[in-house]
Amino acid sequence: MSLGEHLTELRSRLLKCVVAVAVLGAASLVFAKPLFGVLMQPVLAALPAEGRALIYTSGIEELNVLMKVGVYAGIFLSTPVILLQIWGFVAPGLYQEERRYARPFVVLGSLAFLTGALFCYSVVLPSMFKFLLNEEESLALSQRLDVGMLREEDALRYLRIGEAERAGLLAREASEALKAEGEGQSVEPERTPAESVEMEGRLAGLGRLLDATADGFGVQARSVLRQSVEKRVEAVEAYAREEYGAAATAMDESASLLARVAPARSEELAGLWRLEKELAVGKARYVAEVWTRPMLTMNEQLSLVLLLILSFGIIFELPLVIALLGMVGVVKAGWLMKYQRHAFVVCLILAAVITPTGDVVNLSLMAGPMLLCYELGVLAVWIIERNRAKQTSESGVTPTE
Repeated sequence: MSLGEHLTELRSRLLKCVVAVAVLGAASLVFAKPLFGVLMQPVLAALPAEGRALIYTSGIEELNVLMKVGVYAGIFLSTPVILLQIWGFVAPGLYQEERRYARPFVVLGSLAFLTGALFCYSVVLPSMFKFLLNEEESLALSQRLDVGMLREEDALRYLRIGEAERAGLLAREASEALKAEGEGQSVEPERTPAESVEMEGRLAGLGRLLDATADGFGVQARSVLRQSVEKRVEAVEAYAREEYGAAATAMDESASLLARVAPARSEELAGLWRLEKELAVGKARYVAEVWTRPMLTMNEQLSLVLLLILSFGIIFELPLVIALLGMVGVVKAGWLMKYQRHAFVVCLILAAVITPTGDVVNLSLMAGPMLLCYELGVLAVWIIERNRAKQTSESGVTPTE
């Protein structure tokens, strides 16, 4: 074939690839919104529970996002067609024995692309967005607060049904859960950075404690509960005047009055109040540490996720691409091994450029598979050259096309 004929064939095969992408992309538009939800799961999971949403900044951004999902879905689904057209273009330059690898090339190429995309989605994206959207200390504190609040709810439920002993046990477990591993001091610091948040949390906790005590022991001591509620009202008024010291004192007096409701369970009630204060301090500390909030747009996050998924899909195709280049004689195993160190440097640079984070873990998750795929490609070329040499020695002549 002349150069013009080669270019004509290349144009024909590229046209087939474009048609396959267009047809499958148009069909994928029907499922674009559910697909977008699946793609954004790693992003949403890394956001705070109260802010798990993406925004759009223009009236047509959501439509553009769904169109982009359809186009990329068409690219992913048409991978076997693209690989088949690539093989069809290079097949005339291969030996007769090598042309029978067309089906394995398409199947393995499609599986490799899918494996790379799944590896990125399930391993790389969750750790990357957790690193980008959360600080390690704030995330640990948030997790301890979540555990403590769940146990506090159960402790108050036990108190409502009159089982103060069980409630006190859960309160102690929740207090331990609020402490970081290896932390010996009290959870409550000498001074809370967000004092108003702490006071608000204490008032809310005292209200829940009063309600649970009234449900469990209200019939026995209504007058004592009334005094305790009046003290809480005083605390609310002091909080409204920003007299936080007076509010804290009034709340402690309100909680201490609860011991008269059930004198035999005063220790458990005191433990529950201690838990409420620790939860309030923990919430105030978390608010003080996490004073920025992410507002992520649909288009930017989709572009980032699709770029990484597509990059990993291509990276996992690297062994097959190198093997194909080895078949047509573009590269040799000896040459690949000679410049192996240079290839490693190039892989690390590409991984650093593609990876949006600067941490070692995510860089390793990108560079590691890239280096491994390069080594597999070198091995594949070496096996191909060895088989060719073996066929030549057995036949005594150069294999014909």
